[in-house]
Amino acid sequence: MDSAELAERLGYPTRAPISAWIAGRSEPRDEVKREIAVVFGNGTEAVSDRTGPIVSALPRRWHHRWAHPDGGREYGNAAAFAFDADLSVLAREATQNSLDERLDRATPVRVRYVLHELTGEHLDSFLDAMGWDELRPHYEAAAAGEQKVSRSLRAALRDLDEQRSLLLLRVEDHNAAGLTGPEYQDGRYAAVVRRQLDSHKQAGGRAGGSYGLGKATLWATSRLGLVVVNSTLSEPHEGHRERRLVARLDLPWHEVDGQAYAGPAWFGEPDPETAHEGVSRSWWADEDEARALHLERDGDAPGTSFLIVGAHDASGDAGTLQEMHDKLVRSLADGFWASMIGGRSAGPLLEASVTTLRNGRVVIAEEQVDAHAHHPALGRALQAYLDGETVDELTAGDQVVLAEVPLVVSPLKGHGRARDKGREHRAVLLLTAAADRDEKHSRVVCMRGNRMTITEQRPRELPLGTMPFQAVLLAGFATGREGDDVERAEAFLRASEPPEHDRWDRTEELTSLYERGALTRLKEFRSEIDKAVRNVVGRRAAARAGGPAVLRELLRLDAPGGAGGGGRRAQGFPVVRSVQARVEDGGAWNVTVGIRLPDGSDPWVLTPVAKFDVRSGGRPAVGWADLTASEACRVENGNLVVEPGVRNAVFTGVTDPATHPVQGTLARLVVDVQRARGGAV
Repeated sequence: MDSAELAERLGYPTRAPISAWIAGRSEPRDEVKREIAVVFGNGTEAVSDRTGPIVSALPRRWHHRWAHPDGGREYGNAAAFAFDADLSVLAREATQNSLDERLDRATPVRVRYVLHELTGEHLDSFLDAMGWDELRPHYEAAAAGEQKVSRSLRAALRDLDEQRSLLLLRVEDHNAAGLTGPEYQDGRYAAVVRRQLDSHKQAGGRAGGSYGLGKATLWATSRLGLVVVNSTLSEPHEGHRERRLVARLDLPWHEVDGQAYAGPAWFGEPDPETAHEGVSRSWWADEDEARALHLERDGDAPGTSFLIVGAHDASGDAGTLQEMHDKLVRSLADGFWASMIGGRSAGPLLEASVTTLRNGRVVIAEEQVDAHAHHPALGRALQAYLDGETVDELTAGDQVVLAEVPLVVSPLKGHGRARDKGREHRAVLLLTAAADRDEKHSRVVCMRGNRMTITEQRPRELPLGTMPFQAVLLAGFATGREGDDVERAEAFLRASEPPEHDRWDRTEELTSLYERGALTRLKEFRSEIDKAVRNVVGRRAAARAGGPAVLRELLRLDAPGGAGGGGRRAQGFPVVRSVQARVEDGGAWNVTVGIRLPDGSDPWVLTPVAKFDVRSGGRPAVGWADLTASEACRVENGNLVVEPGVRNAVFTGVTDPATHPVQGTLARLVVDVQRARGGAV
């Protein structure tokens, strides 16, 4: 209520005494404080100091935004379509936001993912706490349309009615800033709950995110478009820190009882300010309310809990609780293994775990994500760097080589001199031997900022016989260094990332902020990474390429048409430049192979041959179930045909499990690309 209404209730002719008390110019008498406490339904001590926890007596309700008066309609939140509704994407975006909001830089931020399936009376209690009876007409109206979001809502409501089951996913962080700030003005709270495309990151230029889109993955992962929030603040707001609760719902445009609604809605208490009449705002809940909404928090550490109502994995990879649990663990390990590793020079930035419940009982115990268990070789590389135990050259399998990679940062527009190429930053490349169980290897994992994986790069033109390796590229603040070049490199690379933050490439921000040539600097950086890898593995290959001169002479491979052949000069041979492989569910190997070819005037006719690697004896060949030309080639009679002048080609092959001498998962696959007439490439 406003001061005039309170004055009227207390019997004052004007609101002047109330205004003076609010402004701190006067203090009410004790009997007046008791009367004020009765009006608001609170204790006298709360009126005396105005800082104690006051549980609001106002009813919780849903406020649905009315439709735009100009007739405009949104049939869903466009920001939610920027990402796939995939648990791995959610884990990446939500955890990145937690890292960016880490409060105490001396300790890691702790992130917990809690899957919780509700059925029976547990489901009914939760729906009652959410005001489901008030929401249901809006859901049914929104689901009646034929747009994509409406069809998804229809399926979600049907499943809820038929299965009487609802999956909650709570994403919570501790040692984070929390949703601080006012209800409507600038601040973390408004950026997350009230706005779209507002990043509001205060990480001193180290933030992983920059678009303000990542929070949309929370709502995208909900089949019902509903997320409930409980935040413990690092800075008090309205005299409070704990249990700031609010819920936001994203629906498409719809009509209920003749009234049109824009779609977004908020669950909270009615705002008493006349300027926001009818709006539902956040409220300071008690422990029972937080518990009823499954949003209780352990301890009083600042941070936020997001409850995704009706969580699902739209990719189809994870349908059961066990599959979803495992996918979350795996996704956290893949995206943030480097953030979970600490050393003598710097501790870990992140701790993460996953727990699964059903009706309040633990189904799968809390599982701490172990970076070294999931990525042993990559973890060893970063650990050696943080402990200062890198070497200049590999002489043993467990060593880690450090090499520097130059990145030239283009000048900002209007800040550089004529023909100024930019400022050089020395990124760090760490390389070590791959672990025996590594399914993916011979790649460079690139990162910046808070050491979240941005992209992977497979180096080109590696020497023949290169050992399987793992490599990490640290740029910007990920190097652990300070300086002007570090800050410039961090900003430059962040500007080159799309909303998914999964590559360094052309973006509108990059081309609009930086002088011409910025994209060329990125291409040069990728080439320098490849060059640094070749220098490291090349030295090792050279060290192993010796042997008696007589034996080297016997093993020499002469190219056809060479010296003494009387023909034209040999063209050289195609070389395999990249291989990506996986074993499918049916046991077949699926490989994508990139080939680099020399210039020539005749077509190349090549035969891919798949073999199983064995410890001794010949490698048994296996058949192809499918052979497909992916780029710059074609398949004819089981052979690849590449036209003259083509320098790079890609093909995909799937082996036939019926021809496997053993199960595909029990062997390694070797792909020989041979000339069709028998000469090995």
